[in-house]
Amino acid sequence: MTATLVLPAALRPAAGGAPELDIAEGTVRAALDSLAATMPLLERRVRDEQGRVRPHIRLYLGSSDVEDLEGLDTKVAAGARLYVIPAVSGG
Repeated sequence: MTATLVLPAALRPAAGGAPELDIAEGTVRAALDSLAATMPLLERRVRDEQGRVRPHIRLYLGSSDVEDLEGLDTKVAAGARLYVIPAVSGG
């Protein structure tokens, strides 16, 4: 069974317009590593060259920020929803 990666509108063009993608259960890191192989442009918008989540991106597993859990080692169970949330700023 799979989990779901939910993308904001700003990142959907890097995913061929898809609002959601199926990801394998495992860890957040494994999901992003898999994304790097299948959609490298999208993955580079989420992580930097060292594999760290970019400062303006937050990842939520359900309603919990993965940084408040186990970071990239947070377990992603089948049926879970992993949300990519970009920072919003302005004046």
